[in-house]
Amino acid sequence: MALAERMTSGGGDEDRRDADVVLGDDWIAPDSTVEKELRDSRARRSLFSLNRSPLTRKIITFNLIALNVLVAGILWMNSSRDTLAIQHANALQSEVELIADIFEAQLPQGAPVNLATSDGIDIESTIAGIELRRGAQLLVYDTGNFLVGEATGAMAPMLNAIDDDNQPTVISNFLHQIWQSVAGLATYFSQEPELVLEDKMRRLIENGDPALTRVIEGKAADGSSLFNAVSPIRQGDTIIGTVALVSQAREIDAAVSASQEQVLQVFVIATLFSIGLSLVLASTIANPISDLADAAEIGRDRHRRNVAPGRIRIPDLTARPDEIGRLSGALRGMVSALYDRIDSNEQFAADVAHEIKNPLASLRSAVGSLRMVKKEEHRTKLLDVIDHDVRRLDRLVSDISNASRLDSELVKEEEQEFNLMEMVGNITEFLGQDAEQQGIEFITDLPGRPITIHGLEPRLAQVFVNLITNAISFCEDGDAIRVWARRRDNRVLVVVEDTGPGIPEEALAKIFKRFYTSRPQSDFGNNSGLGLAISKQIVEAHGGVIWAENIRPTEADVTSEPLGARFVVGLPL
Repeated sequence: MALAERMTSGGGDEDRRDADVVLGDDWIAPDSTVEKELRDSRARRSLFSLNRSPLTRKIITFNLIALNVLVAGILWMNSSRDTLAIQHANALQSEVELIADIFEAQLPQGAPVNLATSDGIDIESTIAGIELRRGAQLLVYDTGNFLVGEATGAMAPMLNAIDDDNQPTVISNFLHQIWQSVAGLATYFSQEPELVLEDKMRRLIENGDPALTRVIEGKAADGSSLFNAVSPIRQGDTIIGTVALVSQAREIDAAVSASQEQVLQVFVIATLFSIGLSLVLASTIANPISDLADAAEIGRDRHRRNVAPGRIRIPDLTARPDEIGRLSGALRGMVSALYDRIDSNEQFAADVAHEIKNPLASLRSAVGSLRMVKKEEHRTKLLDVIDHDVRRLDRLVSDISNASRLDSELVKEEEQEFNLMEMVGNITEFLGQDAEQQGIEFITDLPGRPITIHGLEPRLAQVFVNLITNAISFCEDGDAIRVWARRRDNRVLVVVEDTGPGIPEEALAKIFKRFYTSRPQSDFGNNSGLGLAISKQIVEAHGGVIWAENIRPTEADVTSEPLGARFVVGLPL
């Protein structure tokens, strides 16, 4: 995983705000914290302008889809109608069997009966004595399935449970008409000729077992529910005819229509509420996001017009207890980090210009003097100064180039796990030989067990090489350098100590700044002052810390003469 800059933003009270509910335009950024163009954009914004927002349309659409699916499921399942239909079918079955029993009770015992000629039974008088409900039709067929008698009910129902005049069903009737029109278009070319009632019942008798009572639900010509029932007329074990009873179930349709009307009325009200709440929700989401987008676009447009853009001011929505608040905080942190990086680059460029001017000024003076001096020893000294300044410039440009590329290289390079103790051990073994050749005692105290960390091994190696070579450069014959490491909970400390002159107190706060150096005048120009700044940048990119301190006889006496310097590198495990 590539190393990236670690950025954090305020959010310590996030747990406290998790339970808050944001409605409407609450928690928007105050006008005092946004650009004038953004305030003007807010002034032009209204509730109706949300219809131009794709996000608003999506929120409303998905909310209405869920509501429509729910209502469609309720209407399609329609369990109340199924119950009414079963009850009506059971009642019709009992009624048709009772009518068949009336015919069977009048049949003579043992004598032949012919329903077609009314031999043995008077069909017309029997039918006339049966009272049928209004809307019911009775048909009697003989053994050849020829119609021998029929009657239409005229008796008013005992209880009119549903009165169509008192129960208007405008919505359900309108939807029913639309459905009938669509269904009519779909079946226009495949529709079979409509059969008369006599032929329908004859077909029902012929297509089933004549010895069983059957009830079939269908549709009348006007689309209302219709129930057809047939039952055999038996003389002993012989079937001599069939009774067919047709009953319209308008009360079922009226009850279902009234129930559907109530559901649809609730659906209309729920739809209006859903649209209203969706607009409120959309304004809560779309408006702050529009603020964030507008702020970014304002900065972009200013940059394109090549006018003095100033700094982009991202609206502060961090008070919102939701993801938009997090997004605002992240964008503000990112923009702040970007401007910090720009300021750092500008400061770095200024420091580079300042550092390069010194050797250039020295070179200009030496070259000008070289043209005027006559003595060879003076010319030799000037040439030495020129050579020293050229080497200083070369070293300075190389270090500046390395420092300027460091950020991009830290991002591009891939982290890997490696044994930190093995790496430090190899470095101390190599640099310890150079120290001993200069009469410096080199002591290594590293744990025997491996300590594995995740990071960029070459870059961290650069840090420890820089710290050890710095210690060697400050030590003299007879001094000592000690490199040791210890594991502390979830981190590891690597320490480089020396018995050199120590670090001046005023330099402790500046030692890790770019181009700062506290070397003696005799060593002037041999170092660019970027080594420790680069080391600090590498360590912090790994999530670690680095600091410098003086070694004193007693920590309680800060005025005592230092016994040397100590550099500590802490890295997370």
